[in-house]
Amino acid sequence: MHHHNHGNGFLDILLYILLIVLIVGYLVLVYGTNKKYKEWPMIRCVFWIIGIAAVFLGIAGPIAERAHASFQAHMMTHLLLGMLGPLLLVLSAPMSLLLRSVPVTWGRILSKVLKSFYVRWITHPIIASILNAGGLWILYTTDLYHSMQSSNLLHVFVHVHVFLAGYVFTLSMIYIEVTPHRTSFQLRAIVLILAMAAHSILSKWIYANPPLGVEATDAQLGGMLMYYGGDAIDLVIVILLCAQYFKGKKRAVEGRVYTVAKTSEG
Repeated sequence: MHHHNHGNGFLDILLYILLIVLIVGYLVLVYGTNKKYKEWPMIRCVFWIIGIAAVFLGIAGPIAERAHASFQAHMMTHLLLGMLGPLLLVLSAPMSLLLRSVPVTWGRILSKVLKSFYVRWITHPIIASILNAGGLWILYTTDLYHSMQSSNLLHVFVHVHVFLAGYVFTLSMIYIEVTPHRTSFQLRAIVLILAMAAHSILSKWIYANPPLGVEATDAQLGGMLMYYGGDAIDLVIVILLCAQYFKGKKRAVEGRVYTVAKTSEG
C-alpha cells in the first residue's frame, strides 16, 4: 500500500478514517461492557491504540512513502506491520472483547468459528510459523519483492499476508486471547526458537544477498534492522511465553497445596 503517487493521498485519508473508527470502536465496546462485566484492563486499550497506530504507520504515512525507494524504510514497515503491531493487538485481546460485547446468539456463532477445524489448523504453532517465516523467505529470496514494487495488487496482497501471518503467529505463541485449541508450552517454545532462528538467518541472507533491485548498502541496513528489531520484539514474546508458563505452574502448585490441605482437614 505504500507504493503510491500523489493521487493516492485520498487512500491515505480513508486509511486514517479507518484508524479512528477502529480505535473509537474498541473504546466504545470497552465502555459498554464495563457496565455489565468486570472492568476491562486499561492497559489493553493502550495496547490497542498503539498497535493500530503501528499497523497504519506500516501502510500509510512518511515511513510507508519512503519504503518505495528505501529498503531500510521497507524493513521498518515490516517490523511495524508484521511484528510490533500484531504483538500489541494480540495483547489487547480484541476477540475476547468482542465476545463479551455481542448478543448471546452471535457469541455462540463466534465460538463455533473459533472452535472450527480451519481455525485450529491455522493457529497451530507449526502452521502459523511456516506461514509467517516461510512467507518472508519467499518474499526476500525470490523476485517477489521486486515484482511487488510494480504491482499495486501484489503489493496489497503481500502487506495483508505479512500482517495476518504475524498476527496469527503471535496468537499461536502467547495465550492472551480466547484460544479453544491450546498446545503445550514445550511445543510453542521449540517452534518459537526455530522461527526466531529462521528470521535471524534470513536477515543475514539479506545482508549478504540483496533482493533484486536493492543496492548492497541499503540491503545491509535493512538486514541489520530486521535482525536487531526482530530480535527485540521476539524477546518480548519469549518473556511473555515464559511468564505465562510459570504463572500456570504456580497456579498448579497452589491448587495441589489447597487440595492436600482440604484432605488433611477431612
